Amino acid sequence: MIEIDIPGFGALRLRCCVMDFNGTLACDGVLIDGVADRLHALAPRIGLHVITADTMGTARAALSGLPVGLHILAAGGQAQAKRRAVEALGADEVVAIGNGRNDAAMLGHARLSIAVQGVEGCAVEALQAAHIVARDIRDAMDLLLTPRRAIATLRD
Repeated sequence: MIEIDIPGFGALRLRCCVMDFNGTLACDGVLIDGVADRLHALAPRIGLHVITADTMGTARAALSGLPVGLHILAAGGQAQAKRRAVEALGADEVVAIGNGRNDAAMLGHARLSIAVQGVEGCAVEALQAAHIVARDIRDAMDLLLTPRRAIATLRD
């Protein structure tokens, strides 16, 4: 569990991290350099879940052997499926990370949400739903590995 108290934002007790794959953990279906190492570093502290439409069809192979649960969604209703997954895990204990329009609902329901602005861009809806915007997934994951960094961004 990742725990941190942020003045004016409240206490975070994060048990699960829900992440998108394409545009978030991967670019053009290929895992971004440095992500695997960070997943290994985070896994002892927080449950890791990847929920994806798997646009490129590479998520299973790219995440093989990494400490994440993988949920590949069927076509249609993906935004609501991602939101339901966050709710099922206990939204008050979830940090969500994504970049796509279909990530906005999960970002809006998670206790902490981080939108990533990677090479593939970031949908306006995801930006509007997020508490924090990071320039890429490595920075977002580093916020979780060094959680006191979030205090400067989210405090009153």
